[in-house]
Amino acid sequence: MIKLHDKYFVPYVTATELDEVVSELARNLKRDMEGEVPVFLSVLNGSFMFTSDFVKKYDGDCEVSFIKLASYCGTESTGTVKELVGVNQSLKGRSVVVLEDIIDSGNTLEVIYDLLKKEKVKDLKIVTLFFKPVAFTKKLKIDYIGKEIPNRFIVGYGLDYDELGRNLPEVYQLKRKKMINLVLFGKPGAGKGTQANFLKEKYSLKHISTGDVFRFNIKNETELGKLAKTYIDNGELVPDEVTINMLKAEVEKNLDAAGFIFDGFPRTTAQAKALDELMQYEGMQVDATIALEADDEVLIQRLLERGKVSGRSDDQDEEKIRNRFTEYNEKTAPLTEYYKKQNKFHSINGVGTIEDITERLSKVIDSLVAVNTMKDK
Repeated sequence: MIKLHDKYFVPYVTATELDEVVSELARNLKRDMEGEVPVFLSVLNGSFMFTSDFVKKYDGDCEVSFIKLASYCGTESTGTVKELVGVNQSLKGRSVVVLEDIIDSGNTLEVIYDLLKKEKVKDLKIVTLFFKPVAFTKKLKIDYIGKEIPNRFIVGYGLDYDELGRNLPEVYQLKRKKMINLVLFGKPGAGKGTQANFLKEKYSLKHISTGDVFRFNIKNETELGKLAKTYIDNGELVPDEVTINMLKAEVEKNLDAAGFIFDGFPRTTAQAKALDELMQYEGMQVDATIALEADDEVLIQRLLERGKVSGRSDDQDEEKIRNRFTEYNEKTAPLTEYYKKQNKFHSINGVGTIEDITERLSKVIDSLVAVNTMKDK
């Protein structure tokens, strides 16, 4: 871990990994630029190290030029891009390759496209070492991407935090506070939604319900929502990849939370593995899975009573309720073993008052917070 100014940063991408990524980018570009002598346009200040290594690895003739733009202040983008040093040669009729260190919102890229359009270049390709897909807001083409990363602030290898860190040979990411991430299990009627509402307030967690996420994306006609709707309209199951991408977007939008409660996902071992991969990508992990356990007969009576108020047909038919329990048991049994092997499974008595159950859940979470606090010191 390193400290720059007032902030701490932890290792993220090693020098060896960077070398491999840059080498692959150079090979791929050379393959596509056969017979051309491109002009590499390096975007300063951040791209100077990337440009230096990229040019050394590019096996062909080329020219190098520079442009200086600025949009960051501290760890945040200002949203305004200033041109500090413009193109110093004619690029008319030339094949130009822009070398960017990182593309996030796309504001800088938009300015570059406008500048080179005026230059009347023959061909334009964009190469970026890092790309933040969740932060990207423009419909602009990026031809070569070295590494997709979460929407987190990074330094090193030319990237800076208030001008410090550019000289580091590897990349570091901003150290975030330790988060508590939970998966909440429970049969229909076990009270997951009720308890999730209490826990999210008590521990400042973000409650991510798969059902709510699907409804939001479909209602707002996001790209993922429209894709999911095509499967639903055809009577097909929505692929896990679509669901996990929806969850990824929710996580990225709420990185200031103290953690997450996942409700309704995962439902299968394959989904559990996908969630682990997502959390690892974001620099986090699932800390615990908590199952609210209650006798089937107790839950059946709860659901039948709920059905009188909710009007849901599947809460008013005992046979349908028992079928839902059977399906839950079949799907959850492998998940229970999956998380037990990771020592992350906790079973909680789900019978009693809401307050009693909340207290039992809180004891588990408090113990996790205590462990994480010790690790963070």
